[in-house]
Amino acid sequence: MAFTENFLEQIRSRTHISEIVSRRVRLIRKGRGEHSGLCPFHDEKTPSFTVNDIKGFYHCFGCGAHGSIFDFVMKTDGLEFPEAVEILATEAGLQIPKKDENLHEKENRLKRERVLNLLKAAMEWFRGQMNDHDGSLALRYIKDRGILPATAEHFSIGFAPSARNQLKKAMTTIGFSAKELILVGLIIQPEDGRESYDRFRNRLIFPITDKRGRPVGFGGRALSESNAKYLNSPETKFFHKGSLLYNLNGVREEIKNLGSLIVVEGYTDVISLWQAGIKNAVAPLGTALTDAQMMELWRLTSEPVLSLDGDSAGTRAAIRVAENALPLLKPNQSLRFSFLPSGEDPDSIIQKKGIEAFHKYFENSLPLSEVLWRSAFVGDFSTPERQAGLRQTLYSLVDRMKDKSVQKYYQRYFNVKLEEAFGNDFRQDGKKSLFKGRNVSRISPRHKLSLSDGLGYGGGGLARNRERVLVATILNHPEILVDLIETAASVQFESEDLDRLYSRIIDIVGKGEPLDREILKEQLKKSGEESLVVQLTGKNSGLVEHFIKAEATQEEAVIGWLDTLSMHMRGAIKADCLAAVKRLADEGSDTAFEQLKALKEIEAESLSRLEDNDTYRK
Repeated sequence: MAFTENFLEQIRSRTHISEIVSRRVRLIRKGRGEHSGLCPFHDEKTPSFTVNDIKGFYHCFGCGAHGSIFDFVMKTDGLEFPEAVEILATEAGLQIPKKDENLHEKENRLKRERVLNLLKAAMEWFRGQMNDHDGSLALRYIKDRGILPATAEHFSIGFAPSARNQLKKAMTTIGFSAKELILVGLIIQPEDGRESYDRFRNRLIFPITDKRGRPVGFGGRALSESNAKYLNSPETKFFHKGSLLYNLNGVREEIKNLGSLIVVEGYTDVISLWQAGIKNAVAPLGTALTDAQMMELWRLTSEPVLSLDGDSAGTRAAIRVAENALPLLKPNQSLRFSFLPSGEDPDSIIQKKGIEAFHKYFENSLPLSEVLWRSAFVGDFSTPERQAGLRQTLYSLVDRMKDKSVQKYYQRYFNVKLEEAFGNDFRQDGKKSLFKGRNVSRISPRHKLSLSDGLGYGGGGLARNRERVLVATILNHPEILVDLIETAASVQFESEDLDRLYSRIIDIVGKGEPLDREILKEQLKKSGEESLVVQLTGKNSGLVEHFIKAEATQEEAVIGWLDTLSMHMRGAIKADCLAAVKRLADEGSDTAFEQLKALKEIEAESLSRLEDNDTYRK
């Protein structure tokens, strides 16, 4: 629903943002209305996260997270905007304004409320059947599984009797129609016109709730071998299996305290962990994780951990999830994987080895990048052809990633893994490093080239000119990427057209294309970049630096390229410093000096890494 700006302002005026943030972050008061602490959205050791009660916003100078009190609740609790407003309004003692509805909207709302009431009534009925004489089999099952009565009560576990229409009779008796029961999937109407009957029979029932804790469907575990082991509610207007997670509502408060989230395979895994004191687990509904479910997980935490069996089926499941996640990856949005011993599940680990043993598997989880590498690095790679095939497999995974910055860092990661596997001489074209074992910063000063023409600090035009120099040098001297591929892959440009061209160059080189300028230009021509290539390398390019030109030596090209990159980095960081100071001054902050100092330290660290690149270190 839409909220008026006046109503939102009432919430802001009654609630200090620091009060809400302090539930997740330990804040230290810094000045009038200002607080600081460790950012909850990325890992850091030095506080860069600020909260301003006067301005009503939070900002992280480390990862760039920024927003209002509503944004913070949405991001940390995984809520939509209306839900965040309702929670904050309730806490502020405000009544949610009633929406002006037309007749159609009112009918839909009442219909939805009636359906939710029906599902809640069914859940209570299933729970009541546990204590009926027919429920003894269900009670024996949960006892054998070690599920305590208090745990069964917490998860509202119920029982569906074996009779064909007991639920149907119970629900119609209290005023619900058979049509409504069919609508929510509680009873089945045969196509041949025979009498409808209960969907769930002789099953242990697990209610499945939405993000607000309301039952929207059910999962049933067979109590006899004659039936399918698990049965879920069918897809309805209210139950979408691929977008729901079991216990999603139950983990929100735990994640606020722990910051982590475990994804297990089924209902009983979640329940066993909860009973053992691990209350931050969810499960998909009998299927592999869908895109919608992964997005729900990322609303709650940046790196949920999937706990899977260590057998071949668990490995296949991990690979399937890992590959499906590739197009969705973003900075600070990934997955981790915890593999249990073959044949074991969370419950059996806890029963046999204790809760600490399960914690150890969780703490030793593998990042997504390592799982992708291990899944590809299986078999014999003793020949150049097989090594080339491995590289091709890895870069096909990178191609599936949509975020350009994630792509570049994965490309760099795989390059490092390939060199570790096959030795430091493993290069895209099989050549040895021209500057292997040498530090270019110590080359004779007579080779140092003047970069004063158009390569100064700051300014949009100057920044673009530096970017043109960097790309033009690579176009005329692609062979220098033999040594610079890792550094080159991490560079990003502000100019959209140059960044697009540069990314295509890195992709071509990374896939093993020969490092020859004519072949490279031909490849770029096929991808529609001929015009921009001509602008950068033609006689009218306007670029006068000698090291760019085709007749320059490879050594001159490397030195010129690195010096230009150094200036480019300095210019970008200086611009960030100036913008930060201006922003902080506009906001009335008294921490400008500290933030500027932090940015200068980042500058020094970045440039140090560039100068000490492993390729050139003695």
